[in-house]
Amino acid sequence: MKNIKNLCVSILTLGTFILPNFAQNHSQIKFDCSLCHACETPTKSNPCLITCPREKMMTVHIPPEKSPRVIKMNKLNAIENIYEAVIFSHRAHAEMSEISGGCEMCHHYNPPGNIVACDYCHNLQRQRIDISKPDLKGAYHRQCIDCHREWSKEVACESCHELNESGKSAFSGKEYSKERIHPEINTPSKLVYKTSKQKGTLVTFFHNEHTDVFGFECKGCHYEESCVKCHDVTKSTIKKEISLEQKHKKCSSCHDTSIKTGCESCHTKKELKPFNHKIRTGFELKNYHAELNCSSCHQAKSVFTGLNSSCTSCHSGWNSNTFDHKVTGLALDDMHSELDCGDCHIGEDFSKNPSCENCHDDKNFPNDKPGK
Repeated sequence: MKNIKNLCVSILTLGTFILPNFAQNHSQIKFDCSLCHACETPTKSNPCLITCPREKMMTVHIPPEKSPRVIKMNKLNAIENIYEAVIFSHRAHAEMSEISGGCEMCHHYNPPGNIVACDYCHNLQRQRIDISKPDLKGAYHRQCIDCHREWSKEVACESCHELNESGKSAFSGKEYSKERIHPEINTPSKLVYKTSKQKGTLVTFFHNEHTDVFGFECKGCHYEESCVKCHDVTKSTIKKEISLEQKHKKCSSCHDTSIKTGCESCHTKKELKPFNHKIRTGFELKNYHAELNCSSCHQAKSVFTGLNSSCTSCHSGWNSNTFDHKVTGLALDDMHSELDCGDCHIGEDFSKNPSCENCHDDKNFPNDKPGK
C-alpha cells in the first residue's frame, strides 16, 4: 500500500497521470508532444499542458446559491479501492469561480436542462486512443492540482483523500453544515496606491463607485485570478517585478493608458475626492438625471466619455405633445402647455434657465413661474 501511495505522488508531481500507461516512460512513446503540451520544451516545473477546447462547448451557468453545497466523488473507488470518497466543497468553489474562469472551468460541456457528469466525456478506464483527452482520474487531478499546488506549493494525496485503512470518515474534521461555505467578502470603498515610477504621486481608486455607480461586475476586473491571491499559505516575501503595462492592464479596458500624457488625471499629489459629475464633466446632474443609471446615457459598454452635453443629443423628439413637463418639478398651466419648447428655452438649451422675454416684458424666471 505504501509503494502504491508513493507511486501516486510521483506520478502526480511529474504530470504524467494523463497517459494511458502511466508507469511507462512517456518520453519513449511515439506520440506527437503537441497532443498534450502547448510549448516545444515542457519541463517538470512547467509542463505547459494544453487545455480542453472549452470555447467550442456549451455551458449553462447556474447561480452558486442554487448549486449543491457538497459533492461526493466516489466513481473511481470501485476501480482502485485505495481511498475514501473525496468530499468536494462545490459551493465554496462556485462562489469564487468567476475570478478564475467561471463555471466552464470545470463544466466544459453543460447543455440546457442537464448537468453533465464528468465521466460523460472522461472515461473511467485509463486505456484510450485519444491521449489529448484525460481519463476521469487525470481530469480530476489536473483540474484540482494546478490550483492547489499554487496555494500550498505541494500536493499530497491526503490533501483530498483519506486512505481506506486509516479508519477515518471522509467527513472527519470538516464542516459542511454551513449554508454559505465561503465567508462573505467585504469589498473596500476606496484603495490608495503609492506609485514608484512617478515618485510622490498617489492613485486613488474608488472601488464602490466602479461597482455601485458605474455598474461593473467583479469579474470585469477580477479575472484569471486564483485562490492563492488571498490564501498563499507559504506567505512568500519575494516580490516579482511587474511591467508598467501589467500594472495598467485592468484599467486599460476602460481607460486609454497607452497615451503617455494626461497621467495626472489618476496620478496626483494627494488623495482624490469621490466622483462628482459636475466637477469631472461640467454637466451637473439635476432632478431626473440624478436617479438614472450611467448606462442610460452612456450606452456604449465601458465608455463614459465623448457625449454631447446638449439635451437634444438624447431627447431629439421632445415637443409639447411628447414631453410631460411635470417630471421637471414644474407642471405648466394651460396657457403655457401649448407652447413649443423653444419659445421658453432659447435655442432649446435646456441646461439654462428658461426666458420669458419672447412674450413678456415684465416677467422673469424663477420669480415668475408658468405653472405649479
